[in-house]
Amino acid sequence: MSTFLLEIGLEEVPAHLVTSSENQLIERTRNFLAEHRLIVGAINPYSTPRRLAVELTDVAEKSESLSEEKRGPSIERAKDANGEWTKAAMGFARGQGATPDDFETRDGYVWLTKHTEGVPAKDILVKIGAEVVSEMKFSTYMKWANNAFLYVRPIRWLVVLFDKEVVDFHVLDVQTGRVTRGHRFLSNEHVEISSADDYVSTLESASVVVNAEVRKNAIRSQLTAIAKQNNWSLELDTDAAQNLLEEVNNIVEWPTAFAGTFDKKYLEIPDEVLITSMREHQRFFFVTNHDGKLLPHFLSVRNGNQEHLDNVIAGNEKVLVARLEDAEFFYKEDQTKTIADYMEKVKKLVFHEKIGTVYEHMQRTGVLAQALAQSLNFDEQQLSNVSRAAEIYKFDLMTGMVGEFDELQGIMGEHYAKLFGENPAVATAIKEHYMPTSATGKIAESDIGAVLAVADKLDAIVTFFAADLTPSGSNDPYGLRRAATGIVRTLQEKNWHIALKPVLTQFAQSQGEVAAADITAVLEFILDRVRKLTLDDGVRQDLVSAGVSRSGNTDVVYLIDRINVLAAHSKDNDFRDVIESLTRVDRLAVKQLTNDSVDPSLFENDAEKELYQATYALNLSHLVKEGADEVYTTLAGLQSPISTYFEDTMVNTENAAVKNNRYAQLNVIHRLISELGDLEQIVIK
Repeated sequence: MSTFLLEIGLEEVPAHLVTSSENQLIERTRNFLAEHRLIVGAINPYSTPRRLAVELTDVAEKSESLSEEKRGPSIERAKDANGEWTKAAMGFARGQGATPDDFETRDGYVWLTKHTEGVPAKDILVKIGAEVVSEMKFSTYMKWANNAFLYVRPIRWLVVLFDKEVVDFHVLDVQTGRVTRGHRFLSNEHVEISSADDYVSTLESASVVVNAEVRKNAIRSQLTAIAKQNNWSLELDTDAAQNLLEEVNNIVEWPTAFAGTFDKKYLEIPDEVLITSMREHQRFFFVTNHDGKLLPHFLSVRNGNQEHLDNVIAGNEKVLVARLEDAEFFYKEDQTKTIADYMEKVKKLVFHEKIGTVYEHMQRTGVLAQALAQSLNFDEQQLSNVSRAAEIYKFDLMTGMVGEFDELQGIMGEHYAKLFGENPAVATAIKEHYMPTSATGKIAESDIGAVLAVADKLDAIVTFFAADLTPSGSNDPYGLRRAATGIVRTLQEKNWHIALKPVLTQFAQSQGEVAAADITAVLEFILDRVRKLTLDDGVRQDLVSAGVSRSGNTDVVYLIDRINVLAAHSKDNDFRDVIESLTRVDRLAVKQLTNDSVDPSLFENDAEKELYQATYALNLSHLVKEGADEVYTTLAGLQSPISTYFEDTMVNTENAAVKNNRYAQLNVIHRLISELGDLEQIVIK
């Protein structure tokens, strides 16, 4: 069995694109092999900032042979009255590269067995340049020389080997060969790979650890060893640390970890500022003592060996100190002003030229936040905190610290608010109103912060919709989909049942033209996030569609609940029977919608009486308040009387009074069914 190697040599790829590009190369290679029916033992990925590579082990000598049976025209169409082959038969034979002599007849049709012989592996793998390398897609492209061809970074070399033999092709003017590049500073520029099996070891001898996982584990091990040696605590398992570890891994080929130090005086600056300076700006790992107190040290990784490491440490310390000097200056300078001073500047800060200022956005958010808080029955102190938070929650945008370190918006707002004597609940809300900052990020923990976060995002969506600045396709420059996802997730995790339609309708009417959005469109936009979140949780498409439809109820928590209830009960043995009975009621009831009361004196059979006895005492609002599962359980209990009812009762009878009464009875059930959604969208066949 043979080994195949493909290495795409590139100028340095941005760290955030290396892993995704490696994954794409693997996926495209896997699809390429499947399309050509070429069996391999394993597909091993490799990547560094300067290369993307894939190694195929135990490559089959040739692709699998394929035999396919193709059915042609019926015998009646294949032959004419004289028993001669018709044009239809001849055309079918030509299309399959055969002749009528190859036909078989069975089951009333002509058949051809098409056999495709396996193709030698090398003849297949020579196509990988055109079908894999050239077809890679990226979020960032570069164009070089006079080429129209775009790639993540310019291609500088291609190593393509089948065992020891070069597979001959080219991409643009880059010809395949066996010469790669070692480490930029620690090795000779050109390194020859004698055999595909020698790829990893040859590059290691050229100071390149080409396996990304091996490289990452080495970094983790080195960092941990330094921390242990100095009795420092180092956290590498948080999301932020994992992201930094991934980034650092993708900017080095031969990692060497080291420790640096900064002056203790900078520890007077808030930890968040120090950590941001180290992690976000310098790609340093911070360390603490075992009580979690930040220490004046950092860990980092160089792309090289131990040689001249002292100079590297000194250089990194010097760069970090420059950042910390700026942070110290801004921290002290910011405290010489007041929140009122900053709010005067906020009044001039533009939110969007078509919408107005940030200050006006804050005022509208305050109106919405109060409406939401009142619907949630907040007490007087909570309402006061919501009001104060809404008045000042963007003030830190005008501080020097946030101007220099924009990642700290909200974080510095909380810190400064406490220094300026604000209520701790208000200060916390200032930090939390940005949450969640991503589709899967943490939501605000405090109720004040969560209300402010929802209100802030709702105002943004409404006003951008009013300004006709809605997302289109994948384009969402103002992050409105992320905002809607944050609203839904916050309401869900807080279990806050809020009817959004009346709240948003009243808000839009009170704010004039700037909020004059189509509230139906706004609600549909938010409900689309409900669909996506539940689909991402693995709920069937038809159940999601059923649960979100008929959304007269705009309480997103209840909508998510009923989707999950339908998903849970879809596994019940009687689910199909229940849905069939309920959809039969639905289909009839919508033909004559009515709120008329049911008159038992007009019943003509026991089935009508039985169904009435099962439904007359039902309290719709009470059932909905109890939750979607209570609604479903109640409706499932009606399956038997509904079936008996339709067996014994003709709804469209000639007696108008009886007919109308029967429709009134079906509408009682229809109104309850509507609280579960549009059940006709559920696939039960």
